[in-house]
Amino acid sequence: MNKVIISCAVTGALHTPSMSEHLPLTPDQIAAQAIEAAEAGAAILHLHARDPIDGRPTADPAVFSAFVPRIAEQTDAVINITTGGSTSMTLQDRLAYPLLAKPEMCSLNMGSMNFSIHPVARKIKQWRFEWERPYVEGTEDIIFRNTFRDIGHILRELGEGCGTRFEFECYDLGHLYNLAHFVDEGLVKPPLFIQSIYGVLGGMGPDPENLTIMRTTADRLFGRQNYRFSILGAGRHQLPLVTLGAILGGNVRVGLEDSLYLGRGQLATSNAEQVRKIRRILEELSLDVATPDEAREMLGLKGRGRTAF
Repeated sequence: MNKVIISCAVTGALHTPSMSEHLPLTPDQIAAQAIEAAEAGAAILHLHARDPIDGRPTADPAVFSAFVPRIAEQTDAVINITTGGSTSMTLQDRLAYPLLAKPEMCSLNMGSMNFSIHPVARKIKQWRFEWERPYVEGTEDIIFRNTFRDIGHILRELGEGCGTRFEFECYDLGHLYNLAHFVDEGLVKPPLFIQSIYGVLGGMGPDPENLTIMRTTADRLFGRQNYRFSILGAGRHQLPLVTLGAILGGNVRVGLEDSLYLGRGQLATSNAEQVRKIRRILEELSLDVATPDEAREMLGLKGRGRTAF
């Protein structure tokens, strides 16, 4: 079996400061947690930016520039910059920093979708910042937009223009077919890195059977030799699903973007805690963990030297 790539999504744009005191918000916190996660075994660091004053999601290149170069200086991990940002950002906002940085990898959501965490608002009794409650409740009535034209634009500008490859985020079965369309159009070439995502309200549910459906469909559409499969389980589904995915021959993604917990009722105090836990599970399953350079080779990445960090 191939070595397993561990991705770590450090902060994201969905969780808010009131949900966990351990969620990194400032450039210093994001850099420190990302570096620690890489030291723990994460080969890929998936990065969003936060307003350092109140923790709201931001696409400001100046904020990204306050922590991404520091991570690049202190780790050899693959730096993966979001093109998803948040539901409130325009496509131009979302591409502002990636087009400047020309990273080895960016995430790419493979379709427009409902993307909601509004039920979480009922559980929070006290909010740290005024923006949080309307932001969380507002996800009930917001669509994340990535049309075929949007996706094509990203593939041309970042992929063809900058040599960036992608973590194709597939929240539903149809997203695999969307990806196949762009393969047919010649805008995407193997090896593909397919991040299959389970448990987000608006996307595919966390049923274990869905992993098999996604895996066999990807086999049929792309041929197993042409893609690397990875698993993201949202919230409490994180560890069970990524463990199952690894057993099925996939790679894994953890991090505080995807789940704030280390175990039942136990908040993770850092991203590195989650990385260390899944690494231990993988090693106990006799699976080897990929280094950053091994991940680069597996995914056909251009290398750190061709970025603009």
